[in-house]
Amino acid sequence: SFTGRDGLLVAMRERLLAGDAAVVQALHGMGGVGKTQLAVEYAHRFAGAYDLAWWIPAEQAALIGDQFAALGAELGCADLGASADVVRSAVLGELRERGRYLLVLDNAEGPGEVAGWLPGGGGHVLITSRGQGWAEIAAPVEVDVLTRPESVALLRGRVAGLDVADAGELAAEVGDLPLALAQAAAFIAETGTPAAGYLDLLRTQATEILDQSAPMSYPRSLAAATGLAIDRLSAADPAAAQLASLCAYFAPEPIPQDVLTTTAAGLPAALARRAGDPLAWRKTLARLAGQGLARVDHRGVQLHRLTQAILRDRLDAERAAQARATAEAILAASNPADPANPATWARWAHLMPHLLAADLAATGNLDLRSMACDACAYLLARGENRAGYDFAAHLHQAWRERLGDDDQSTLATAAYLAWALRSAGLYAEARDLDQETLDRARRVLGEDHPDTLFTADNLARDLRLLGDHQAARDLVQDTLTRRRRVLGEDHPHTLTSANGLARDLRLLGDLPTARDLHQDILARRRRVLGDDHPSTLSTAGNLAADLRALGDHQAARDLDQDTLARRRRVLGDDHPNTLISASALAADLRSLGDHQAARDLDQDTLARRRRVLGDDHPDTLLSASNLANDPPALDEPDDPRRGTRRRRKREVK
Repeated sequence: SFTGRDGLLVAMRERLLAGDAAVVQALHGMGGVGKTQLAVEYAHRFAGAYDLAWWIPAEQAALIGDQFAALGAELGCADLGASADVVRSAVLGELRERGRYLLVLDNAEGPGEVAGWLPGGGGHVLITSRGQGWAEIAAPVEVDVLTRPESVALLRGRVAGLDVADAGELAAEVGDLPLALAQAAAFIAETGTPAAGYLDLLRTQATEILDQSAPMSYPRSLAAATGLAIDRLSAADPAAAQLASLCAYFAPEPIPQDVLTTTAAGLPAALARRAGDPLAWRKTLARLAGQGLARVDHRGVQLHRLTQAILRDRLDAERAAQARATAEAILAASNPADPANPATWARWAHLMPHLLAADLAATGNLDLRSMACDACAYLLARGENRAGYDFAAHLHQAWRERLGDDDQSTLATAAYLAWALRSAGLYAEARDLDQETLDRARRVLGEDHPDTLFTADNLARDLRLLGDHQAARDLVQDTLTRRRRVLGEDHPHTLTSANGLARDLRLLGDLPTARDLHQDILARRRRVLGDDHPSTLSTAGNLAADLRALGDHQAARDLDQDTLARRRRVLGDDHPNTLISASALAADLRSLGDHQAARDLDQDTLARRRRVLGDDHPDTLLSASNLANDPPALDEPDDPRRGTRRRRKREVK
């Protein structure tokens, strides 16, 4: 019933045949990933290539000599009662003479325990181990979980009538871990439990259900194997066991190591001392990986989701609460902040899975709630509008129910939810939510609180997009005055309000004043934020719009062209703000008479906006209108309808 792994088996065979450098291969990986089964399958498939195949249970190093003595007796080269040195010399010598042998050392603890039992010569050796660090004596082969199609095939092959969708959901829930898949298939087949019922059991009674229906090809169930590993680790290194329990409250994705080491003060005392000593920390990670409880590499520390569930179940209520609180504090202390700055986005991307795995709805950690709000801004700033909306909506609902409408965290998520609505083109809905949030913030936080002014600035954006330019101007003028007094002239938030005021001035017809103010803001943002910061590029785009409105089309084109190139490099070709610059440059090209280039750019922008924003987003409709009003391409017949539609004025955001 072996499923999948064909590519890995072929690669193992090719490396074994390649020569001396790879005649010993160490299959390593977490518990339950199928290392032993892979070695068995290799021996089965390639049995015809060997004159001798022998299996050595190597988990207990002290008993390896007895296993080789049994092999020596079978080969007739050593007596069962011979000393270990005699057995070693006789058996290894015999194997070297025979050449065509396969030796499997199963479940070895580490290189030191088996290095003296490697025969050499023309035969092949497979070692299976939970531990890492085999490169000195073997070619390491990391065995990972199955691919999703392999997982689905395994489940459907063992459970009659299981459909693809249910199999896929089961595979996702157990993280494609072969042992967990085999146990799930056996339990469902034996008991007639529907897939949905098994999923419920897995989510509510993980350890108990993962102790059921262990397949014959595994010595123990996943729960039992994991429990044994953590018991061994606890006895050998209590601090490493603490680290495992702590990591159980993160996501099953790599945890960057510096997240743990730079917040050492928040760790339990013994673990904090390790985190402050690079050598001791590395040894701690090695012990954790050595028990197969975690993968440790350049990306960080990673535990499988089922390992995490079993570890959490083993903690009593007090220790579980302490571990969760510590994990939350560590995560909050790792807040990259500045979510609008692309320089922080790689760090945000690494931390987002762990933030999503935290119990944000129930957390009492104010710093973690603040980080969650920053994460909303990160998602929206990088153009992930759907994800930003879903995340903000979830937090807003959860905190509204638990903390109330007037709590500061609830108000903050309301502001980000309105931002998401605005990004989706739902300007009226965004305005209504921003207005309600602003009224509450003024009453609860005060007129000059940063959160109040943030919401006021956002409400001005809504009004501007809805065409109420005078109301937008009045609100943003008041916000700018307050921010200048509270934050100073050059604070990024102050410059945001100034940028909004300049846009309103243009829309109200005061073009020279708008241009002069945008020039001043651009100089300040370049100095404060840098030439490529998204806010700097936003002001550059707005200044180009002023120049275009004033008839200086060449200057507008040059500035839009530079801004588009920078946005493509910093934000990507499909970011909504990049597409704003593309649309603006097409307008410049039309004004300068380069109609073919304008049409080509409008076509590309429309296609991207349809894919990114949807057919009904205002920006998509604008691109469609612009393209309809472009002169036809040279090889297209004249269309008498073309050019009859009124062009809509466009504000650059």
